[in-house]
Amino acid sequence: MTPVEGPVASGAIAVKETAGTLARAFHDDPPSIWLFPDENKRKIAMLGDFTATTRYGLRYGDVYVPSEAGDGAAIWLPPGNPMVSTLGMLRVGAWQFISTPAKVGFGYLPRFFRMVRQMEELHKRDVPKRHWYLMVLGVEPERQGQGVGSGLIGPGLAKADRDRLPCYLETAKEINVTFYKKHGFDVLREVPVGGDGPPMWTMLRKPIG
Repeated sequence: MTPVEGPVASGAIAVKETAGTLARAFHDDPPSIWLFPDENKRKIAMLGDFTATTRYGLRYGDVYVPSEAGDGAAIWLPPGNPMVSTLGMLRVGAWQFISTPAKVGFGYLPRFFRMVRQMEELHKRDVPKRHWYLMVLGVEPERQGQGVGSGLIGPGLAKADRDRLPCYLETAKEINVTFYKKHGFDVLREVPVGGDGPPMWTMLRKPIG
């Protein structure tokens, strides 16, 4: 896990803290609400999802966190492996994918799989093969709008610029579209999540410099 500044940190405590931060950051994300209208079920599901996602980032990509406080995290996948692998996700988060439906019910799964399939198709269709993928960027709700997100995204963007490669992401909040545009991203598509859910924007950033 690569902090914005300071030494590399890793371990179960870091994963737990990072997953909790991301779960809170995405608790009111429109797709989260679309998948899990019940708040208690959403909390359980988001924590399980981001535990697996954090482990995936640690194993296959880069995870940036603030050096002094767990206020957020950015998870990037590298140009050699920018697509999320189902097998890889199962390797790092099989327990979460088994236990979450048992805890919150199976009703969300059709919508979830539609969303994942859609995101994968758009990712493959619209993005050059070699690119950096911003899989997740999340900040604690009470710290949003205070520059934490910009600090977290900066190292990944700098690495992409150094490699002369584009960056790709998805977001489902219009306010985030404005944030990412400030960092050089342009909107590729605006589509309903899963075909009938809230809007989602896909964005691409060309290397700068």
